Amino acid sequence: MPWQQLQVRVSETGATVVEDLLSELGAVSVTLQDGEDQPVFQIDPGTTPIWRTTEVTGLFECDTDMEAVAASLREHGRIDPDEPIMVEFVEDADWERVCMQDFKPMQFGERVWICPSWEEPPAPDAVNILLDPGLAFGTGTHPTTALCLEWLDAQSLQDKLVIDYGCGSGILAIAAVLLGASRVIAIDNDPQAILASESNRTLNGITASQMSVHLPGVTEHPQADVLVANILSGPLEQLTPVIAALVKPGGRLILSGVLSLQTTSLMDSYHPYFDMLPPVMRDEWVRVEGIRR
Repeated sequence: MPWQQLQVRVSETGATVVEDLLSELGAVSVTLQDGEDQPVFQIDPGTTPIWRTTEVTGLFECDTDMEAVAASLREHGRIDPDEPIMVEFVEDADWERVCMQDFKPMQFGERVWICPSWEEPPAPDAVNILLDPGLAFGTGTHPTTALCLEWLDAQSLQDKLVIDYGCGSGILAIAAVLLGASRVIAIDNDPQAILASESNRTLNGITASQMSVHLPGVTEHPQADVLVANILSGPLEQLTPVIAALVKPGGRLILSGVLSLQTTSLMDSYHPYFDMLPPVMRDEWVRVEGIRR
């Protein structure tokens, strides 16, 4: 089946914003490429190089309203008004194989590695999470996912109940299980995310009793020792009372998917329920932490 491909050039400060917006607007894949032949000689392990000018490409299903997508990018994407947004139809290809070529093992914190299932883990004794790149769910490359993985890596999760709210690929839930949590509950409102999380759970040899996966509201959940929610700031604010009710007194809350300019509003929303700690920033993205009162 043919696809619609959108391409736009953005500055280095806008690349991750446009990448995130395209995913939110329905892109089944997003790629970043050097927009002006700028060499990158060395990057930190587990990071993605961002150039002064980055060409961002989003792949959409053939019936997507691309005028609406382009309009949203113009409004929210920090795109130069004179920069064209190019849209064209492209023929089908083996996109999964293309993703496989770019997905390499990545380390987060001291113990956690995200590894494609077709490669031997570089550190066999580490906490290795096997993950295959899907069409719309994270593999750890986004700063917000990395911030959450690094926080989990630094914790002692033994005998802890963890909730991953907005689980996507299940990457954070799987990390929590492999880092020693006694039980993990993964929740997402997208049926495709449920399927992806269940598939990745099986890939990592985790049982349903160790990590259960649910749609919101399907069943009642006990209060968590730790709740991680890596979604977007708007839904996080709307869900404040729901998320707060899922954390036991003294429990930890970790929120991400938040841009730096959204941090104050989000922290104010959760402050009636939590003692909020100083946020941690990476690029333009923030991790927010609180302790339940």
